[in-house]
Amino acid sequence: MLLGGSRYLLPAIEAAHKLGVYVITADYLPNNIAHRYADEYRNVSIVDRECVLDLAKSLQVDGIMSYATDPGVVTAAYVAEKLGLPTSPYESVSILQNKGKFRRFLRDNGFNVPWSKCFVRPEDAVREAGDMPWPVIVKPVDSAGSKGVTRVDDAEGLEGAARYALEHSFSNEFIVEEFIEQQGFASDTDSFSLNGKLVFASFNDQWFDKRAVNPYTPAGFIWPSSMAAQVQRELRAELQRLMSLLHMGTTIYNIEARQGKNGKPYIMECSPRAGGNRLAEVLRLASGQDIITASVKAALGLPIDGPLTDPIYSGHWGEVILHSNVDGIFEALDIDEEFRRSSVRQIDLWIRPGDEVHRFTGANETIGTLVLCCQTHDALRHALASVHELVRVRTRER
Repeated sequence: MLLGGSRYLLPAIEAAHKLGVYVITADYLPNNIAHRYADEYRNVSIVDRECVLDLAKSLQVDGIMSYATDPGVVTAAYVAEKLGLPTSPYESVSILQNKGKFRRFLRDNGFNVPWSKCFVRPEDAVREAGDMPWPVIVKPVDSAGSKGVTRVDDAEGLEGAARYALEHSFSNEFIVEEFIEQQGFASDTDSFSLNGKLVFASFNDQWFDKRAVNPYTPAGFIWPSSMAAQVQRELRAELQRLMSLLHMGTTIYNIEARQGKNGKPYIMECSPRAGGNRLAEVLRLASGQDIITASVKAALGLPIDGPLTDPIYSGHWGEVILHSNVDGIFEALDIDEEFRRSSVRQIDLWIRPGDEVHRFTGANETIGTLVLCCQTHDALRHALASVHELVRVRTRER
């Protein structure tokens, strides 16, 4: 059973079908695209653990996973643990999926961690504004895709940011945390553990669109990372220590990490699910290693054939997250012809002329992706830095 229904589930469904596995998708939106590719669809809220548990029991499923679907990750672990299906411990998954719990766990176990505090009422945060290390980031404790996230530079903007975060929180709780100024590029990519051992550790360069209404939503990626090798080794060791402390099993992760300008490496997020933005698909193209199929096998308790190792990239790979910076009606995607011929390996456009598009407030407003491959890292960096000249999402007013 796969929880969710977005297009990010499609590679997991394809991998399952290649294994001869019958796929049931489940969420509360019957028109979601993944249901058209599954063998069966069931309408259920994926944040309702008991309802999903009852459904899984009645269907006698052999595995359950919330692939690239953040709201269902805790539910999948809960159901798997109750039914004796393969999973990492439910309590550990709950810690990783809640930003407040995760920050406390990191702090209690001696990891580098920014100052943070959780609140349920904006006025409580405002009262403590004098004790905060400005600037801060305000975000829901339990949301992904950069939804509800705001950087705040002084107390004046704190209440509005808190209310915005609460609009995107399932548990009606938000976190205020120190904004860690990064050195170089942050990393946001997927990795994999086998019986708790980190066997596939990937790092990349994460790019943002400074013109977007939400400049904290990732808009591009480059593999391999330009982060110093020593910093990558230290982050890898700390990620392994985290997985060992939490007794994690065999699973895919979306991991965000960075080096602060203070020289310290930080694990910002470590969610036991695939990331959105087709990260694992690009990794498969770039490294030849298939952590998508491995994650499906893990959920079913099947042996994972062939050793997974840290990726060795066949060139310099990148991804552009296509989006509009204005509300309007989509007309066309214009791509510079020389750039298309030299660097574009895949065009994955999710909309058609006449469809509505919205400003890039979060990953849910993504309209497609470009997969790139260049001869050098500098060429990729230039492409992403020049993306507004090379790629244009043409729109008209509604």
